[in-house]
Amino acid sequence: MATDNANADGFGEVSRVRGIAFEYLSLGASVFGLVALGVLLVYVAIDAFDLSNASPEWLLTYFVTLVVPFLAFCLYSADDPAVTRRALGALGGGLVAVAVVFTAIESLLVPIPRLNWQLAYLFVVAAPVAAYLTYVGSNGRPGAVGFGLLGRLVGGAALGLAVGTLFLVFDSLVWFLAYTLGVLPAVGLYAYGRVREASRARTAALPVGFLGLVAAVVLRDVIPTYPSDLLIYLWTIAVPIAVAGGLVVADRRGRTVAAVAAGLPLAVATAGGFWATGAGLPAPTVLLVLVTTGVPTAVYVSRVVDVGEGVVGLALPFLIAGGVVVGALVVEAWGVPAPDPWLDAGFVTEAPSRTPANAGLYPAIVGSVIIIALVAVLSFLLGVGTSVFLEEYTPGTGPIGTLTRILQVNIANLAAVPSVVYGLLGLGLFANLLGLGIGTAVTAALTLSLLILPITIISAQEAIRSVPDDLRRGSDAMGATRWQTTKNVVLPEAMPGILTGTILALGRAIGETAPLIMIGAATTVFNPPSSLFSRFSAMPMQIYTWAGFPQADFRYGVVAAGVITLLIILVGMNGTAILLRNRAERGS
Repeated sequence: MATDNANADGFGEVSRVRGIAFEYLSLGASVFGLVALGVLLVYVAIDAFDLSNASPEWLLTYFVTLVVPFLAFCLYSADDPAVTRRALGALGGGLVAVAVVFTAIESLLVPIPRLNWQLAYLFVVAAPVAAYLTYVGSNGRPGAVGFGLLGRLVGGAALGLAVGTLFLVFDSLVWFLAYTLGVLPAVGLYAYGRVREASRARTAALPVGFLGLVAAVVLRDVIPTYPSDLLIYLWTIAVPIAVAGGLVVADRRGRTVAAVAAGLPLAVATAGGFWATGAGLPAPTVLLVLVTTGVPTAVYVSRVVDVGEGVVGLALPFLIAGGVVVGALVVEAWGVPAPDPWLDAGFVTEAPSRTPANAGLYPAIVGSVIIIALVAVLSFLLGVGTSVFLEEYTPGTGPIGTLTRILQVNIANLAAVPSVVYGLLGLGLFANLLGLGIGTAVTAALTLSLLILPITIISAQEAIRSVPDDLRRGSDAMGATRWQTTKNVVLPEAMPGILTGTILALGRAIGETAPLIMIGAATTVFNPPSSLFSRFSAMPMQIYTWAGFPQADFRYGVVAAGVITLLIILVGMNGTAILLRNRAERGS
């Protein structure tokens, strides 16, 4: 029953005006921040892809051949007349509104640099409508199939390229030993545990694989010779692909169409690997891209064809590729001048140069990928292990409880320490005291791991605390040990929150520059690191260096291309972590 005293609960006199004012102030601050960020990203994209020099005919051609078919596919997948009406209304009405507003601003106020109304319409109207229709269309079965296939193609290629960069650090013998001593035993134990329902075998897979990797690194300096690259390829790539393809083709349920659809990418991967090896190309990277793209695609196509729903969605990658090809042919036949983007294939595959037209980011990309891979492993293992120990194994009372609370306070304080202090710590501890080298990749990885470790620990602790105690007590009542409760109950439930904290922490680590400067990382290198103890450069360092060059092309076009590349890698890394988090949420 409500009380008659309005001030009894301590809220004082209710003011609707203050509440409304606070609501609109919050909305205004959010809109202002999003608009400012959007304007910044728009100008970065314009500079990186040279869109300011794109003619209206070029924009119209690709809008008709690429954007319109993609939007039509999304509307077909959504199959909702209301969504179609809203989308067409926004595209048509937005075209008139943007043209009128943009012309009025330039005529009455001030000219807008490097921007015309066609580009404004593209970023202000077309891009948001495309994002909305992508979300709506992905909920339909054809859209889910199409975006699922597209994600496996793009994600598999990105994963293969990321892992392939590690071949630049370790030679073929290390990979041969790591595969033989680590990967094969770990996969065999895990498969045996799944088939025989032996939990101990599945649990032992990860430690056995880790010990095999350590043994491979140790034995590298002991074994003087190793097989040829072709034999290594046969053992590590071709044989597993052949076995997987044989298992698919020999499906006991006789899914002939699915088996053929799945076997084609596997055959292409095998043939492409032989071709790359014989042509003297960087075969490991090429093979990894083919395998990480072909195998998931094969499995996915087999599953979709077997289910028989949304098969038309498999045409989405061909629709996009066809739109690009048709647009290029129309532009060439029409003679329309095309922009000359700074972000092209040469930018991500070549080394830096003193001329803007030949500048590349490849060595810095390799350095950043290696650093982030090491940081992700180190920070995740140390952070999750520390948080589990503090939350599940330390008592809350007594001298140990007091020590734990002091440790918690210090961890919270370390999260607010400036990054330059961690750079000084890395320089003194890892570079000088432990002798890991000035500006080496391993020094940078350990320094950045320390930088984000408090954030990882705090977020993992919050995720573990959110697990209800009823689940722990129920596991205890069934006779489970503390370790079994932690492994089978607590960690699966807390894993989505742990991965969320790890995503945020890695996003900070990949863009840090001050710690890299303090440990002596090179501002510019012309070759990727050949070992973990080689001098390296990272993308933030190279972008920072280009920003200080006197040429305007460096400070605008090349820097913008570097920023877009960094954002693409960051979004890809976060997207992978988000997919793992969503999978963990569904599993829990």
